[in-house]
Amino acid sequence: MARRLRFNGTGSAGGGCPSVHEDLDTGEVVVHGPPLTDPDDIAQLRHLSPGESAVVVPREVLLDFGPKNRTPRIIGLDDFGRLFETFEHTAWRLETRGRYGSDELTDTWRQFVQGEPVQWDYDDNWSGNVRTQTAQGKRFERVRVVDSPPTTGQLYLLDNARRNCAVGEDIRNLWRAEADRLHLPAEDFWIFDSRFVALLNFDGDDLIDVELITEPAAVNRYAQARDAAWHHAVPYTEFAAGLPAAE
Repeated sequence: MARRLRFNGTGSAGGGCPSVHEDLDTGEVVVHGPPLTDPDDIAQLRHLSPGESAVVVPREVLLDFGPKNRTPRIIGLDDFGRLFETFEHTAWRLETRGRYGSDELTDTWRQFVQGEPVQWDYDDNWSGNVRTQTAQGKRFERVRVVDSPPTTGQLYLLDNARRNCAVGEDIRNLWRAEADRLHLPAEDFWIFDSRFVALLNFDGDDLIDVELITEPAAVNRYAQARDAAWHHAVPYTEFAAGLPAAE
């Protein structure tokens, strides 16, 4: 079975080598770079077995992109909520789940699953804050990953995007197969100002707490995922128009 490798980063501005990848299952690190070819250099290496190759990697590449053990910094949901009022420029989210328990406790969920027109509240606390922040030039952006066929929860959020975009968000969608091809993380997270990540931790379908990630190399990996997802995702209106009609 092929490894599940995540690209951590490269020291090459042109996107080449040397580069560092991490095995998501074993934690092993894969490094590739220019081979060491000088016989006098190779003669100094210890324990170089037949079939093995030595590569040259700048120290800073390993320091910047090698996996690091960290103690998770967990915050509660109230502190998490305040991040949406205090960020400076951008709040960007990847949503990867098929359902969210909190959605299913709402009147709008009941209306949706019963086939009624959903009466979205355009003046709730979330909508009011989005208007306030975007009026200052800040951006709220999301990419929502969708299964084929979409789950009920994903179709509900596709309908919800009408409200969220009307108050100032930019929401786009991406098929799960495309997300897998791009090796996007199977995680839900927000990136604030490209400086720190809020990784959402779930118990089943319920959000329980949030891990703040500030290590630059780790934030960079999430930013790379953001850039790839945003490039390939399509606006929710275009995505919805392309769905097969309900039978």
